[in-house]
Amino acid sequence: MTNHNVVVRDAKSGEFLLPPIVSKGRSNIAVGRPKYTRKIITDNEGRGGVKISSWIDSMRDSSPTRVKPATSSSETEENNSWIVNHPSALNMFEQIASASKEKQIVMFLDYDGTLSPIVEDPDRAFMTNEMREAVRSVACYFPTAIVTGRCIDKVYSFVKLGGVYYAGSHGMDIKGPSINHENKKGRQGVLFQPANEYLSMIDKAYKILLESTKSIPGVKIENNKFCLSVHYRCVEEKMWAALAEKVRVVLDNYPKLRLTQGRKVLEIRPTIKWDKGKALEFLLESLGYANSGDVLPVYIGDDRTDEDAFKVLRSRGQGIGILVSKVPKETNASFSLQDPTEVKQFLQRLVEWKQLSQYGV
Repeated sequence: MTNHNVVVRDAKSGEFLLPPIVSKGRSNIAVGRPKYTRKIITDNEGRGGVKISSWIDSMRDSSPTRVKPATSSSETEENNSWIVNHPSALNMFEQIASASKEKQIVMFLDYDGTLSPIVEDPDRAFMTNEMREAVRSVACYFPTAIVTGRCIDKVYSFVKLGGVYYAGSHGMDIKGPSINHENKKGRQGVLFQPANEYLSMIDKAYKILLESTKSIPGVKIENNKFCLSVHYRCVEEKMWAALAEKVRVVLDNYPKLRLTQGRKVLEIRPTIKWDKGKALEFLLESLGYANSGDVLPVYIGDDRTDEDAFKVLRSRGQGIGILVSKVPKETNASFSLQDPTEVKQFLQRLVEWKQLSQYGV
C-alpha cells in the first residue's frame, strides 16, 4: 500500500518528492516514519507504587539544551539519518511553498525555545525585536497563534502583539484579537477556558509547592493559571529526588491533577483531555477551517508538549509540523529547524514568498 503521508527521495535526482493530495482533499507534507515519543510521567501514573527513581530517570532524559558532538561513527550516522528524515524547513522551503499554493496557511508557534532561546531564568526568556517583527509580519498575512505552556499574561508581556491568538496553559486558556473596536488596543477576547473549575485547586497546589520547595536551591515554581510549571534547570541533580517527592505529595493530595514533562520542567495540569493538539483543532474550528481542504496548518515547536500538535497534523493528513532542535529526537514533526534564529529566517522567507506571490512572481 502506498503511504501518501511520506515524502520520498527520488533515486535519480536525489530530490524529495512531495506526496499527492489525499482523497479527502487535504494536503500534507510528512517526512519519514511517524515516531511516537516515549510516554513520560503522564495521567495519574505517578501515584502509589511508582518509584521516585523512575521520575528521576525521566527528568534526566529531559530534552537536552545544547548540542553534544557525535563521539562515534554510529552517532554520526544516527545524526545524518535523522536529518534525512527530518530535513531543514529552510532547505525544503521551495517544496513547502509549492504545497502552500492556493491554501490558507494558519501559523501556530510555541514560545520558549521557538521564538525565544531557552534561558535559566524563565522570567527572562525575551524574544528579540527582529523576531517580534517577523511574527508581526506573518500575522499580517496568515492567522497566527502562540501556543504555550505559559499563562497568557506572561507570554503577552514577552510577545507584545495584539493581532495574534494566544493559547496559554497548554491551550487551556485561549484568547483572540477582540472584534470590539471599543476595547483598548491589544485587549484579547476570551474564546475558551475548559479548566475553569480547577483554578482554585491549582492555586492551592501552587501555594503548597511554593512553601515546600523553599529548601531546594534553584527551583522555580511558575503559576501559569491553569497549570503549574516546576522548573529544575538550575537545581543540582542530587536534589532532584527531593524535588520529585515534593511534587508527588501534591499529586497524592490532588488526584484531579496530573504530571507531564517538558524541557527541564515538570508540569502539573488538570486531568481533562486537553493539550496543544486540542488547542490547534479548536482554533482551526474557530477560524472556520475545521473541515476545509483549503487550509494548511503550520506548527513550529521544540518541546515534548508540542508533539500533541504534531500528532494532530499527522492524524488529519493535513499540515506541516516543524521541530526546533539541534539534536535527533523522536518526533511526529516532518521538518526541523535548529534554533530560534532559523525560526525567524523561516518566518521571514514565508512573508517574502507571500508578498511575491501576490504580484504573481
